[in-house]
Amino acid sequence: MSDAKNDINKLIIRAREAQKVAENFTQEKVNELIKAIAWDIVQEETAKEIAGMAVEESQLGNYEGKYSKLMKKVRGSLRDMKDGKSVGVIERIPEKGLIKFAKPVGVIGALVPCTNPEATPVIKAMNAIKGRNAIVFAPHPRTKKTNKHIVDIMRQTLKRYKVPEDLIITIEEPSLELSNELMKQCDLVVATGGSGMVKSAYSSGTPAYGVGAGNAVVIVDETADLKDAAHKIKLSKTYDYATSCSSENSLVIVESVYDEMVSNLIDEGGYLAKKEEKVELQNAMWQEGKLNRKIVAQPANKIADIAGIDITDDKEFIMVEENGVGADYPFSGEKMSVVVSLYKVKDFNEAVDKVNEITGYQGTGHSCGIHTKEDSRIEILGNKVKVSRIMVRQPQCYANSGNWENGMPFTLTLGCGTWGGNIASENITWKHYINVTWVSTPIKEVIPTDYELFGDLAK
Repeated sequence: MSDAKNDINKLIIRAREAQKVAENFTQEKVNELIKAIAWDIVQEETAKEIAGMAVEESQLGNYEGKYSKLMKKVRGSLRDMKDGKSVGVIERIPEKGLIKFAKPVGVIGALVPCTNPEATPVIKAMNAIKGRNAIVFAPHPRTKKTNKHIVDIMRQTLKRYKVPEDLIITIEEPSLELSNELMKQCDLVVATGGSGMVKSAYSSGTPAYGVGAGNAVVIVDETADLKDAAHKIKLSKTYDYATSCSSENSLVIVESVYDEMVSNLIDEGGYLAKKEEKVELQNAMWQEGKLNRKIVAQPANKIADIAGIDITDDKEFIMVEENGVGADYPFSGEKMSVVVSLYKVKDFNEAVDKVNEITGYQGTGHSCGIHTKEDSRIEILGNKVKVSRIMVRQPQCYANSGNWENGMPFTLTLGCGTWGGNIASENITWKHYINVTWVSTPIKEVIPTDYELFGDLAK
């Protein structure tokens, strides 16, 4: 047995022993544990410590964004799951003679990205415990200390409640080899991270929930409240310096309000790159066809310095005018930075086509948004775009993964459907961490007539 295989096997054995105990937890016990885990993490001093550690170790994003994610996303996830049935009978449908029973999956293998190392392990652990599972984390090496610190806090919570600490385990010295081995030996993979790791999850031979690439496109039409739209776009684009895959990457603006919208974005702290600066920015952001890691999740002035562009300190994000889409136009893809592309279109119909064109290049299945006052356009967009979620008049990255101001389930794992190479086209929550047994009992036979089935064809 190779070293990696043996090392992971030891962790899996520990997790399985703990999970055997969890299998007998009552619903009350499960709910008690997830509340305790969340409560211990959202204590102000604890959350501050984690946020600071995550920024210092990763050198990605900012303290305010990471602190906010901990305080909001963890609470929101608890709200969504605390009353859900995940033990024993979870549904009865008497008229169909059906009863559904929830069962644990077993041992979850969870990949944690360095872009969101603070709330991701907490929410995944809560989801796992809610389903009476154990979980083993494979963190990105860049944020292994942060991950270990968070796991240690959660293990102490479990110890305090006199349940096996090994329900939550982490790989302390992570590597690609160990992560791949974990995905082979666990019962379910939940992969949040780069496209390479997600592909590895799907090819591991283990059932997996992965996420597709983000490249959110947001429409601003001629009916929109432009000041409101600009403010919300700024909030989302600059949140944690765009570590979120849901951050606005392109704005598609109807030409009749294009200039006014750009002016509002400038008022919100945006810097509109000149044509000659666009070339310098592109050369700085992409090297050998790949995003330069030095610009990912960094403040606007640092990106500008790397590109050799002079911007004032009050500028929080950079705008680039674009018209093309595809590999020859890298600004049309995901940028993982506080840089947003601007597209001018003649009308709403062209805007919808542009969304599909851009997400068809990168980000298919993920998300888009719209700022409009015309409700009929929302349904047109919903029917025509190949994305799993559409946010209306909302900051995209706040809203996609659940917000107090919308009904989206709180999560940091966003399924992108078959469009994005995923099995799920919804927000991944605790409900994806359980198996369900259907029990069927006989009911009174009711056979529909041919007319009821076939309508006029049966005449």
